[in-house]
Amino acid sequence: MTGTTSTGGGATGSRGRAGAAAAAAGAGSMLRRTLGEQRIVLVAWRLLVLQNAHPAVAAGVGQLSTYRSHPWRRIEHTMDSGRRLFFSDQEALRREIQRLERSHRRITGTDSRGRPYTALDPAVRVWVLVTLYEAMTALRALSGRPLTPAQLDRLYREFRQVCAAFELPDELFPPTAADVPAYIDATIRDTLELTETAQDMLYTVLTRAPAPRRLGRLRPAWPLLRGLVARFLTTLTLADLPPEFRAKFGLPRSRGAAALSWAVHHGARVVAAQLPDRLRYRTLPSGDRARPQRAGAPRPVRPVRPRRDNRPGRIAAFYRQVMDQTGDGRLTSADFEAMAHNVCWPLELDQAGESAVYAAFDAWWHHLLATADTGGNGEISCEEFVTAMLAGIDRDPTYLAQGLHVAVRAMFRAADLDHSGLLDAEEYRTLFGGSRVHPAELTHGFRQLDTDGDGQITEEEFVNGFTDFFTTRTASTAGTQLLGRP
Repeated sequence: MTGTTSTGGGATGSRGRAGAAAAAAGAGSMLRRTLGEQRIVLVAWRLLVLQNAHPAVAAGVGQLSTYRSHPWRRIEHTMDSGRRLFFSDQEALRREIQRLERSHRRITGTDSRGRPYTALDPAVRVWVLVTLYEAMTALRALSGRPLTPAQLDRLYREFRQVCAAFELPDELFPPTAADVPAYIDATIRDTLELTETAQDMLYTVLTRAPAPRRLGRLRPAWPLLRGLVARFLTTLTLADLPPEFRAKFGLPRSRGAAALSWAVHHGARVVAAQLPDRLRYRTLPSGDRARPQRAGAPRPVRPVRPRRDNRPGRIAAFYRQVMDQTGDGRLTSADFEAMAHNVCWPLELDQAGESAVYAAFDAWWHHLLATADTGGNGEISCEEFVTAMLAGIDRDPTYLAQGLHVAVRAMFRAADLDHSGLLDAEEYRTLFGGSRVHPAELTHGFRQLDTDGDGQITEEEFVNGFTDFFTTRTASTAGTQLLGRP
């Protein structure tokens, strides 16, 4: 399965199509009003299951994504990308499409059945886009207020004008809104499979998902809540999937599931209608965030009783929380590719900038492979990582400079968007922030690294923060709080 995106028109044509798309999805568009509602999350898991039932999507996600260990981040990335595509001006839309194409260019390979795949296959990209439109219409139908034919035509017209900026062949899209159901049914019948990735999303991912950051003080209760959340989303998704999909794969829709779906969607519609826009919408039709978070004052840092050497526990936590992106308990090149991807994701880098970040993380991986892979199996366990880091730091003053610092310096230079040689608070928030991190935590982290208090972080201050994290024997310095306050 191969293919390339149609590119006719060059840069001028691309900007023109992006401009037309942004104008179509303006503040008063049905597209923005539908996609921006908070209750769109009710069909988000359904959307991911349908997309990942496509063999090419499943192969790329299953082999190269970190959705198993970071499902909430996967959803946030999808939502953030959607906001950039459908709630931005023409220049932001053009940059997001370019970023997606650079990211997807790396997703290519052969699936478990020997079939080649590429994320740039136009037919695959069209499926992913059309399922987003179908999710919007399904949300309305499930809530008991289906769109009229005229509304469907308007929504699809606005949607297609945004899709035009991707420069995908027109003939791959359903010609009209009335043709979308037949396109969905034909793809289910002829192409979709109950892939391992789709099954994983339906039944198992959420049973082992980490606590969402937004839980706040409820995080300690997550082990008890997780089973309930997983069962709820599985039951709701099975009830909401297209009948043709359920019939093909023999997926049950019990009376209880149907009743749950009716209650959830109808109830959400009734409640949403009573809410002011700032609560009803995740992103306002104007493109602004409905409820921007305020940084506020960070909580005071509690004194920490010094320990003889708490580096082993801290380094092990870094391994689990930061480095083991796939969540399988071992480091491979895939984890370092995922870390590089997550650095590049919010920064809208050009091809050279992204390549520099990926090359730096690859250099770090090969340095660790040479010094920590004592088993010689091309993988690094947590024990191997902690042992190698401690031995290297204590034995060789240049150990971190040969691996970790290469990646850290690449992160700094990528985040230095104005090429000033300094990171201001906004650049720092762009690198480490996102909707999953509270601004107060970001403000605290910035102040900890800004050791001279001038409101800017130099490259050396940035590197020194990571150095302190790995080398300081107690938790009394700024760098040791990279994973949060003690």
